Amino acid sequence: MSLKLNLKPEYKSAADFFRNHDNLLLLVHEKPDGDALGSVLGAAHLLQSLGKTVTLVNDDPIPDKFRFLPMADRFLLPEEVEGTFANVIAFDCGDRKRLGRSQGLIAADANLLNVDHHVTNDHFGTENIVDLEAAATCQIVFKIAQELRIELDLDTATCLYTGLVTDTGGFRYSNTTEEVLLIAAHLLTAGVSPYQIVDRVMETLTWPQVQLIRTVLDTLDRDESGMISWVTITRDMLERAGGCDEDVEGLVNYPRNVEGVEVGISFRESVPGKVKVSFRSKYVVDVGAIALEFGGGGHARAAGCTVDGDVDTVKDRVLARVREVVTAVDTKPEATQ
Repeated sequence: MSLKLNLKPEYKSAADFFRNHDNLLLLVHEKPDGDALGSVLGAAHLLQSLGKTVTLVNDDPIPDKFRFLPMADRFLLPEEVEGTFANVIAFDCGDRKRLGRSQGLIAADANLLNVDHHVTNDHFGTENIVDLEAAATCQIVFKIAQELRIELDLDTATCLYTGLVTDTGGFRYSNTTEEVLLIAAHLLTAGVSPYQIVDRVMETLTWPQVQLIRTVLDTLDRDESGMISWVTITRDMLERAGGCDEDVEGLVNYPRNVEGVEVGISFRESVPGKVKVSFRSKYVVDVGAIALEFGGGGHARAAGCTVDGDVDTVKDRVLARVREVVTAVDTKPEATQ
């Protein structure tokens, strides 16, 4: 069954790329999240249904909570793959450098399809489908499937639903549109179990995660206006909790969710001399633009960057800029209506 969706001309071009190329290398950004994995694996299933051969590569191990996704065990590290590929599709990646070491597998004259929804995407592909109206890259892949007139099986639907639910915060964020919910409902007709997916990717905490949350919340702070709040995560905190990098995901939501806060931020010491900064906003502050100023990117309401320096220095720089932005805009909810 097809849905009546708004399919821009780029969707036909993307569908043609799927049809007309074989022996495809499929890539996503480093440290992949639910939308990155859901979109690349959903596309892998679509391509296999078309009789295509695909190779899945990522720089990092797949997070435990996403290993249930069909074909997640097929990912290789770049070092495990020989040669280069003439046909490549990159998913959920705002710029080529975020592909990390996997870039080395792309032939110099490769046909490269860039599939993404980030406003900061720099259109690095030879062909690009960058839909800024999409809540998730999985939404784009679903619409490519519609253009291909492929009926989705349970495995494909499970992958795509996972990306939708993670990038919309369980259908709670402002990017949850009528189209998103129509697509989600359609995926249920393929047999998707919403409870099982949400339980795995959003509701289950490991014991190290719980220990880390306890420690990190002790660092929760806010500015005098009450509109900016932040937490700090050091390598020592992570090590003492017995956690790993994926345990940090979602901690930025704690400062964001404080009543009266417009911008929530997490400052994470990734390696000595580098700090990963994650931003979330509620109503009007474009944190994607702020992240871009610091060499990162993302969306208006969710973005990130990595900044050189120690935690305290980076915190001072970033907070100073966020204060300038917050002071200059109307942060009341009515401003978005």
